[in-house]
Amino acid sequence: MKTRVLVVDDNAHAREAICEIISGDGQFEIIGVVTSGQEAIEFTEQWMPDLILMDIQMPDMDGLEATQRIKLLFPYVKIVMITVSDDMFHLLEALKRGAQGYLLKNLAPSTWLKYLNAIVNEEAPLSRELAFEILKDVSLLNKKEAAETETLTLREKEILTNVADGMTNKEIAEKLVISEHTVKNHLKNILQKLQVQNRVQLTRYALEQGLISGKGKDL
Repeated sequence: MKTRVLVVDDNAHAREAICEIISGDGQFEIIGVVTSGQEAIEFTEQWMPDLILMDIQMPDMDGLEATQRIKLLFPYVKIVMITVSDDMFHLLEALKRGAQGYLLKNLAPSTWLKYLNAIVNEEAPLSRELAFEILKDVSLLNKKEAAETETLTLREKEILTNVADGMTNKEIAEKLVISEHTVKNHLKNILQKLQVQNRVQLTRYALEQGLISGKGKDL
C-alpha cells in the first residue's frame, strides 16, 4: 500500500518543490497540502495521513507546536520536519516533540526519497552527534527501565548494538545470517521490553548503557 502524505509549508514555491520530489517515488501518494500548523491538525483529524512533511517556520502555529499536538492526538503518524537550517536547537526540539526525523530543503531529491523510505520502514539513520546531544538533554530511562536490559537475550542485545551503530534491518540480517523478517521480529520484542518506540530512542538507550560511544559514524 502507498504511504499517504500531507505536505505542510506556508511557502508556495517550497510546497511545489516538495510535491515534485515526492511524486518521483510511487511509494508515496500526496493526499493534501496545507499552509499552517493549525490546518495540519485539522487535516490530520479528517484524513489520517501516514506521513507528514512539516515545515518548522510558519506563522500562527509553527511546525514544532503542530508536531507536538498531532503526536499527542495521533501518535501513529510519522512526522518529518522540513527546514532550511541544520540548527541543533530545532533538530533537538523536533525529536523531543515526537518527530521521526528531519530533512534540509537543499538536499538532492534522491536523498529525500531514500531518507523518507527509511523513515516509513523505521530504518532512518541518526547522526551520532545528534544522538549524544539528545542523551545529554533528555533522560530516556529511569532506574527501573534501565534494569530491564537484563531481560534482553544475547541475540537481542546484539541486534540492539547493530541498530545503534547505524545498520539497517537488511544489513543486520546479512551480518547475522538470519532473515530480515526475523530481525524485524527481534526489534519488536526489544522495543516492547525496553518500552521505547523507535530507533532514535533505542540509540539513546544504547548510548546511556555504554553500548556505543558518543562519537563516530552516522547511525
